[in-house]
Amino acid sequence: MVKHQIRAALLCAAILFAQTCYAQYTTDWLGNTFGTLAAHVGNTARSLWVAPEGVIYTASLWDENEGGVAIYQNGQSLGSIGTHADFQGSAITGNATSIFAALQYNRSFGSGSVGRYNRATQTRDLIIPVSVWTAIPHADVITGLATVGSLLYASDFYGNRVRVFTTDGVWQQDIKVSGPGALALDSAGNLWVAQQSAATIVEFSPAGALLNTIQMPATSRPSALYFDAASAQLMVGDQGPDMNIKRYTIAGTPTLIGTFGIQGGYLDTTSGIKGQVGDKRFTRVVGIGKDAAGNLYVLNNPWGGGWDLGRNGATDLHAYDGAGNLEWKLQSLNFEAVAAPDPSTDGAYFYSGTHIYTGTAGGTFVANTVDPFTYPSDPRLNMNDTQRDEHFGQLVTVGGNRILVASGQNPGVFYFFHFNPASGYIAIPDASIPGAAFNTNLQVTGGFSIDSRGDVWAGLDRTNHIYHYPLSGFDGNGKPTWGPAVTISIPQSIRPLTRILYLAESDTMILAQGIAGSWDWTAMQSRIEVYHGWSAGNATRPDPVITLTSANPKSITAAGNYLFVGYVHTVPNIDVFNLTTGQLVTTLINSSPGTVDVGNDVDSMYGLRAYLRAAGEYVITKDNYNGSSMVVYRWTP
Repeated sequence: MVKHQIRAALLCAAILFAQTCYAQYTTDWLGNTFGTLAAHVGNTARSLWVAPEGVIYTASLWDENEGGVAIYQNGQSLGSIGTHADFQGSAITGNATSIFAALQYNRSFGSGSVGRYNRATQTRDLIIPVSVWTAIPHADVITGLATVGSLLYASDFYGNRVRVFTTDGVWQQDIKVSGPGALALDSAGNLWVAQQSAATIVEFSPAGALLNTIQMPATSRPSALYFDAASAQLMVGDQGPDMNIKRYTIAGTPTLIGTFGIQGGYLDTTSGIKGQVGDKRFTRVVGIGKDAAGNLYVLNNPWGGGWDLGRNGATDLHAYDGAGNLEWKLQSLNFEAVAAPDPSTDGAYFYSGTHIYTGTAGGTFVANTVDPFTYPSDPRLNMNDTQRDEHFGQLVTVGGNRILVASGQNPGVFYFFHFNPASGYIAIPDASIPGAAFNTNLQVTGGFSIDSRGDVWAGLDRTNHIYHYPLSGFDGNGKPTWGPAVTISIPQSIRPLTRILYLAESDTMILAQGIAGSWDWTAMQSRIEVYHGWSAGNATRPDPVITLTSANPKSITAAGNYLFVGYVHTVPNIDVFNLTTGQLVTTLINSSPGTVDVGNDVDSMYGLRAYLRAAGEYVITKDNYNGSSMVVYRWTP
């Protein structure tokens, strides 16, 4: 984190005509091990293969700024293969010369094919059609891949079979198995197939004869397989409640002989706080591999739902030595998100819609707030949700009670959560708007704000009114409730309304105008009205009115006496306006170029958050989808 310090007097004199004076700020980042695009950890790795020399290949459905197969070694990025939209991310394997990866839905060859890529040239040299299920753009058709010698094995999930090809794509045979998933091949050439929903692993001979069945506990979900030739053990990633890796000896009858990782993973309460992530506190294990030196690599997908698997979860790759000691880890944010500074910690912690972070220079991934076992109806797990995942967080603290609001990139729906000390870091689902708790089924298209008192302000679709829901209080477990809406007519001068910000401390309402007649209700115009004394009765006389001069405003946030504005399709800048005078005060660009990437723009409605710390420092967070991270500005006027 590098100081950006400009001699204020000289700068003010140079730009006096613009009445703008820049102040001191720092540029930092959270959510990615590395802060530059060249070094950053890729987005949402969902499967991995480890080469004997320790080169790691991970597959992702989408990485905005590089190819969907990322390459790592010794805790560093070595680049990527393909484009950002080539791969499904669901399965990957390799051999000495090639990488084989499940391909994403494509008009030419559908979603049931495997691409072969030359490891040296990193170019695709073969497409192998595997499944007849070729028109499912948002589901994993190929759920497992493995190679041995000149053979390639592929799980055709919807076809209920494992298909065997030569590595040149010549079909050899099919092995019938219901719901096949992860695959592994042992030293004898026998095939092991995980049936995740059935909690079983079945073994077949090279000829396809059923040999053995491992029946795991009913709640187990075998999600990753690896055969460790050195110990002759089958390693099984279990994303059921145990959240660990199970080790089976396969000599004779397969027998469980040990585990790796803390039982219960990140939800365990004996070695940490529920929800806390960390060394061996796994989330859902989706990849296991070893190199020739005996180092173990474990790939996790933090919990989350969403039909758009490219935004589903963060990359979380851990490397261990032969004794099981953590050597390094590589982590990234999901595709895009923003985390709000936590008032309870004076901005030291940050809450996104699903994760908690702290620290500087990449920070620390503290916790995952989703508990899929206690709260299976959590909307953040809903694979049918159309809000493109609820990774954008807004957070307020009222009387020691935190309220988290989670939403998607351009949301019309907002989900509310509370926290209870007995549940650790887990965010407990409460309600949504629209929903019964707010007595409406109208989406929120005219702006949303939750103020520091916990009151909700919502512009319900096509009503020309702001609905103010006052917080009624909390029950003994910290669950909030809200009273009936008080409706306020939207001032004619700001219709159609598209953004709302209310600052309870100063009774200041900030309203931003949308584009009349546009199909895009998420778009902003240049007009922003500021009402001082709104609840005291001033809902008609804005002062000041801010007219933005930069094109394509997208996201606004406010704290103290300042408004922060981000733009889409243009610049990464954040303009800062004084709420009393309406004047542009400064522009946050990048105080540390070459050290921190600040992205292209802000392409999400609620992609900015701001907080005024006790010492007078403003903390502003910004979504950076290119770097799979969040930019953090710390600014002192």
